[in-house]
Amino acid sequence: MTDSLADPHLRFPAATAADGAPRDIVILGSTGSIGTQAIDVVLRNPDRFRVTALSAAGGRVELLAEQARKLRVGTVAVSQADKVPALREALAAAYGTGEPLPEILAGPDAATELAASPCHSVLNGITGSIGLAPTLAALEAGRVLVLANKESLIVGGPLVKAVAKPGQIVPVDSEHSALFQALLGGTRREVRKLVVTASGGPFRGRSKHELTQVTPEQALAHPTWAMGPVVTINSATLVNKGLEVIEAHLLFDIPFDRIEVVVHPQSYIHSMVEFTDGSTLAQVSPPDMRMPIALGLGWPERVADAAPGCDWTKAASWEFFPLDDEAFPSVGLARHVGTLGGTAPAVFNAANEECVDAFLARKLPFNGIVDTVAEVVAEGLASGVVNMSQGGAQQSGTPATGTRLTVADVLEAETWARARARELAARAAKATSTPEARV
Repeated sequence: MTDSLADPHLRFPAATAADGAPRDIVILGSTGSIGTQAIDVVLRNPDRFRVTALSAAGGRVELLAEQARKLRVGTVAVSQADKVPALREALAAAYGTGEPLPEILAGPDAATELAASPCHSVLNGITGSIGLAPTLAALEAGRVLVLANKESLIVGGPLVKAVAKPGQIVPVDSEHSALFQALLGGTRREVRKLVVTASGGPFRGRSKHELTQVTPEQALAHPTWAMGPVVTINSATLVNKGLEVIEAHLLFDIPFDRIEVVVHPQSYIHSMVEFTDGSTLAQVSPPDMRMPIALGLGWPERVADAAPGCDWTKAASWEFFPLDDEAFPSVGLARHVGTLGGTAPAVFNAANEECVDAFLARKLPFNGIVDTVAEVVAEGLASGVVNMSQGGAQQSGTPATGTRLTVADVLEAETWARARARELAARAAKATSTPEARV
């Protein structure tokens, strides 16, 4: 195995703040679920962290302005330039008379600019593959990347591996944070396999046939986690778990055939590492994202009282079930595209995002999400849109450090996949709306 992107034994030699000074942090996606919880961690630990800049899409400018005021940041950014007037108004209302307002950056490249700004760590909490450019900018600028934006690694795996130094990335996903911590229990050559846990989502135990009538409201009712709509639907289809398998492969340089998925409904064991002597180390904590966020921000030190621990005085039972690949084929499909490498993961991710939108708009049935994604991937392979020659992963290894893959390649593949997924979803919607289909 080569040096991994997220090896807990390797501490990236980033510049550190002077003794006693808080660590400077940039938070991308500050108004989302990860961003708001990260700010909670920061506000409760002002001696440890100082936020210098915030970015958001622009849909919640009042919240962004309030965050900026509480944190006294120097810069705020929105990707939607038309939101700047509303943001200026919100900042003026949030700040007192005469108080200096933060600088405003706007446009699709604003978050990327912030990611390269002077700081110790960049928390990338953006949702979707639009987080790729900020991820690359943070790494190229030598920042520690606290990564919650799994899509940027998945769609741009060879690109990220080409610029990231060993140990420069600290993962925030609860599963990958758990693996990161459990890997401290042995050397890399002693790792037999990674075991990624899944809650099973709201439809655990249902057959493929029973999933045909699932509604968006049912799919958005996750039993454990409070997340945004795309991530919540991905958890219901288990696409999210498939993405996490690819992410684990890239982060820790473990072959796909040594990464397992097991269903654990209680979500207390966030993932496990099995070693060659037969022992398994698990990371355990109540389901609370503030814990992995705090670990990412504070690494290599932990943040005291980041989240409540387990109450061992109360009786509890934890269950484990094998993954039902027939009802939830998304994990197997993700392994396939991860093994193909190149632009295949980008096609998979982009097509899925479009299919999730179509499902939420009631234009595509629940099972149609993954079925349509699989069709787009297959068409991409047949037509040559999916490029496997750009450092694609193999079952027994990972992409080479050098790669000919470019951001333009990824964007081109994504654009095609989105357009084709929309066409297929529209065709499915038209078919189900005909009188013959309703009979």
